[in-house]
Amino acid sequence: MTGWSRRRLLRTALSLAPAAVALAPLPSATPALAARAEWRFRRGVNAWPWFALTREFPAPRTDYAWPPFQSQRPVPTPEDLRRLRKTGLDFIRLPVDPGPFLAADAATRGKLLDMLDAAVTATIDAGLGIIVNVQANGATHYWNPDRMVSSTAAPEFAAYRALVGELAGRLERFTPGMVALEPVNEPPQSCDSNVWSQVQLALLTAARASSATLPMVVTGGCGSMVSGLTALDPEPLVAFEPILFTFHFYEPYLFSHQGAPWMREPVYRALNNVPWPASAGSLDATLASVRARMAKDTETSEADKKAAYAETERVLKVYFDARPDRWFIDKYLSQARDWADSHGIAPDRVVLGEFGALRTDARYVAAPNPDRARYIADVRQSAESFGFPWAFWDLFDGMGMMDDTTRALDPAMVEALGLRMPE
Repeated sequence: MTGWSRRRLLRTALSLAPAAVALAPLPSATPALAARAEWRFRRGVNAWPWFALTREFPAPRTDYAWPPFQSQRPVPTPEDLRRLRKTGLDFIRLPVDPGPFLAADAATRGKLLDMLDAAVTATIDAGLGIIVNVQANGATHYWNPDRMVSSTAAPEFAAYRALVGELAGRLERFTPGMVALEPVNEPPQSCDSNVWSQVQLALLTAARASSATLPMVVTGGCGSMVSGLTALDPEPLVAFEPILFTFHFYEPYLFSHQGAPWMREPVYRALNNVPWPASAGSLDATLASVRARMAKDTETSEADKKAAYAETERVLKVYFDARPDRWFIDKYLSQARDWADSHGIAPDRVVLGEFGALRTDARYVAAPNPDRARYIADVRQSAESFGFPWAFWDLFDGMGMMDDTTRALDPAMVEALGLRMPE
C-alpha cells in the first residue's frame, strides 16, 4: 500500500451515482488470454511488514544496517501461518522491500535471499500459497519507487530489473501453483501511461529469462486502482503467460483512511467516526467527532485547523449526500469485471490484491469498528460476487486482523472476511 491513489480521493471518490450493476455476457475468449492454471490464490491476506520496516542509514549513505529489518516488527510464526490456513485463507501476499537486497554486497544479499526462501518455505509448509510482491518504500531517501521504477531510464531501474529476474529464478524452484511473483506495487504512473507499459514489459522480460513457468502478477498504472486496470491493454502481455492481473480498492478513502497519520491531506488527521454505510450515521455526528479530535491536537496551528475543518466539512457533505453503500463498491468492481469480460479473461485471474480500513484502537482514532467490519464484509462479498480472488490488507498493524503482540485473531474481521475462527 502506497500513497499514490490516496491523493485523488477528495476530487473523485464519490462521483459515481447509484446504478444497477449489469454484467456483459462473456465474449469468446482468445486461447491465450483464456489460459487457465491451477493455483492456490482465492482468499488471502497481506503479510506486511515481514520484509519491510527497514533500518536505512541516513544520506549520503545508501545502505542498511544489519539486519536491515526492524527487530520489533511483527513477523508471522509457523504456528501463526498454520492458524491462518485453518481460518480458510489459502494464500498470503508478501510485500518485500527491494532496498536492502539492492544495497547489499553479494554475501549479504545471499543471506537476504535465503531469508526470503525460508519465508516462502514456511508459508507453503503451512498449506498456504504465496504471492511475493516487490514493494518499494516511498519513504526511504534512496531506494524508492522514483529511483527504481519511475521509468526504464530511472537511476536504479537496471538493478531493480535484475533483482526481479533473480527472484523469478529462485521462486520457480518451489511447488508449482503455490507461488507467484508480482514485480511492482501500485505503479505511480498515470492510468494510460506508456512509460508504465515499458517498465512492466521490461520487468516481465527479465523474469521470463529466468523462469518460463512461474505465474507473474501484472497491473495497470494509477497506483493499481480500478481505473488503472481498465486502461491496461492485456494483449502485449500474452507472451508472458502464465499471468494473473491485480488491482487495489480502498474507495471511499474518507471511510477507509479516516484517522490515518500517514495521509498527506490535512483532512485525514482528525477525521473519525465516519460511518459505513453513510446512512448508519449523520453529518452532524461525524463533524462533532472531528471537532473533538481537533481540540486535542496541540501540534497543529489554529489557522491550519480552521482550514482543515472547512475542507472536512465540504468533503463530508459530499460523502453523506452520496450515501455510499454496497452499491458504491459494486459500481467500481463491476468496471473491473467488465474489463475482464471484454478481453476474455476469467475473473479468477483478476486478484483484488489489497482492500481494508483503519481501525480504532489504542494507537488510532478512525472508523467505528462495527462500521469497519461492515465495510470489509461489503468489499469482500462484492469481490466474490464478481468472481475475483482477494487479499485483505493487512495481517498486522492498524489495518490488521491479528494482534501484533498476542497474535489473537480479531473475530469481527474473521467474520467479515467469511472465514472461521480456528479451534
